[in-house]
Amino acid sequence: MSKKRPVAVALAGALCLVTTACGADSSTDTAGGSGDKASAAAAKSGYPVTLENCGVSEKFGEAPSRVVVMNGASVAEVSTLLSLGLQDKIVANQQSYGMSEVAGRAAAIKALPTGDVKLNDAYDIPREAMIGLRPDLVLSTTSYGFDEKNGFATREQLTQVGANTYVSPQGCDQDTTKMTIADSYTLLRDLGKVFNVGDRAEKIVAASEKHIADVAAKVKGEQQPKVMVLFSNMAMGGNDFSSVVAKGIYNDILAKAGGSNAFASASETSFADLSKEKVAATDVDALVVIGYNDPDPAAYAEKLLKEFPQWPAAKNNTYVALSDSMYLGPSNDLAVAKIAEMLHPDKF
Repeated sequence: MSKKRPVAVALAGALCLVTTACGADSSTDTAGGSGDKASAAAAKSGYPVTLENCGVSEKFGEAPSRVVVMNGASVAEVSTLLSLGLQDKIVANQQSYGMSEVAGRAAAIKALPTGDVKLNDAYDIPREAMIGLRPDLVLSTTSYGFDEKNGFATREQLTQVGANTYVSPQGCDQDTTKMTIADSYTLLRDLGKVFNVGDRAEKIVAASEKHIADVAAKVKGEQQPKVMVLFSNMAMGGNDFSSVVAKGIYNDILAKAGGSNAFASASETSFADLSKEKVAATDVDALVVIGYNDPDPAAYAEKLLKEFPQWPAAKNNTYVALSDSMYLGPSNDLAVAKIAEMLHPDKF
């Protein structure tokens, strides 16, 4: 599978990884009629649940049991489902990252059913195949996954066959520049409500918040090194460096780890498309390389440090290779901790 197309879709303009937080406002309806046994049972079970998601009201009368996870060049949705213990609800998963900061997660994702779907030119599940999977819930990283122009089933078409749909936070308009760690918590809480496992979601959120707060306290007041964040061996534009992160959840992670993005002003979009000269002229104190199905992102980091020996990062060999913890998902605290330890080793 080409790396360029799905990542450009998911992480840049047509994406993954805004201005309105889709799914951020959710509510739970309670069943009425004390004389109605079915309604009373539903109320006791926590259903029905209604989510207002990207302008669509999605009502759930029970926990979904046939979940389809679309690609989106992300693992946010499938990792969230796994963290909530819902892997047995998945009938087809197209998300894969090849590696993870969480022990066993990559193998657990690989073991999930794929539905034996032949993907379309957009590297995702085409309309006919989607309908054939008989889903009762379809998850997409952004609204791109429900765009009829791309050969996908629309939210309306899926409703007609009895399937609910969900677009992850900040994916409504496919602009992820304002995404933060809080959006990862929204995803956890929304799916916790949908599957009536809100207590599990809250435990994960609380543990993550505590971990990040502990790390942030250790680096508070320290000088913030300038960090270059980019994807290893990835091309999304016309220049030598077209997968350099400019904005998005990555910057929130860096800030909480006691760092700053060296290229935050290089683009108004999530990614900057930079020349080698621009990169060479920028002081880079540390390097974060994100591996996307790359077996050795650390080798790519070491190659960059040799290519730009003038960087403080090269002189001090300061880099870390990460993967899914840098994305929307349940494990952002691990990225915060690993980056903070790299930037401020004397504090740990």
